[in-house]
This record gives sequence, structure tokens and C-alpha cells, in this order.
Amino acid sequence: MSGSEPLIVTAALDERSFARFEALRQAHFPRERNLVPAHLTLFHALPHDQEDHVRRTLDAASRSRPSLPLAVRGPWSLGRGVAYRLAGGELDQLRHELADAFGEWLTRQDRQPFRPHITVQNKVRPEDARRVLAQLQMTFEPFSVVIEGLLLWRYRGGPWSLVERFDFDRAESCGPA
Repeated sequence: MSGSEPLIVTAALDERSFARFEALRQAHFPRERNLVPAHLTLFHALPHDQEDHVRRTLDAASRSRPSLPLAVRGPWSLGRGVAYRLAGGELDQLRHELADAFGEWLTRQDRQPFRPHITVQNKVRPEDARRVLAQLQMTFEPFSVVIEGLLLWRYRGGPWSLVERFDFDRAESCGPA
């Protein structure tokens, strides 16, 4: 592992929801900038040298937690892009617990209030973003997604590489029955 590659924590979306947001991202995100899959970021940059602690924390937090439903509240403007807002108290609580565990390592960005969203377009001209926002708002019907676990990624100077997936609702192994 390279010494300067921060760790990123995202929520693992159910397969149907991931496919839906990934299709939107492929359709609207500038190809040259679309280096990572659709994602819901919980933490943008945890220190690489704390990877063992981060893994243990994510494992413990996910082990007996049920899947978390989230309401998709609709597309909103990022100025030079578009994202979908999500809402769900259980995710807010999980994010708060993890922030407490990672507190001393949180960047300024990760100390900001948590506003869960999935970006489907970014770093485009404002007029292009307004056009896509209007299009997505016209066809939007509320739906929900399910968070099935947590994903730990390593930032690779643009692209990310998956380190580990921590599924929710894993029972401790009790040995042979």
C-alpha cells in the first residue's frame, strides 16, 4: 500500500439502486472525469496509516446492523452538477457513530454536517447542469434505496480501489450446528 493514499468510506447500495444511479452517472457525468462508480460517501479521507483501525471499526459497526432504507428526495443543484438527496435517520445515526470513532482523523470536509447524496453529474457548465436538473426533476418520482453495508476504498489519485466490503446483518459464526 502506498503511504499517501487516503481511505474513503461509502455506503453499499442494493444492486437495483446502484444500477439506477450508475446509469444516471454514465449518462450525465463527463466521461473524462467519471473515474469512480456511483456512490454515497460517508467519509472522504481517512488516514491510510489507520487502515487496521478503520477496518475493525467498520466491521464492528456493520456486524449485526440490519439493512437501512433511505428515501430518495429528488435531484438538486450542485451549481456545476446534479445530485440526488437521500434521507434516513438510521444512516445519520450510523454516520454519527463512525464520526465519533474516527473523530481525531476527520478532515474539515468530513466534519461538516452530513448531507447524504449521490452525485450523477459534476464539473460541467452551469447551463448544462441546469438543463439536466430540469430534465431529472420533470421525470422524478420518489423511491427508496437500501444500504446493505459499508465499502472501504483506497484513493488512487483519481480512481479508487475497493479494499473491503462490510455487509450488514452478519451473524457471528457459532461453529458447526
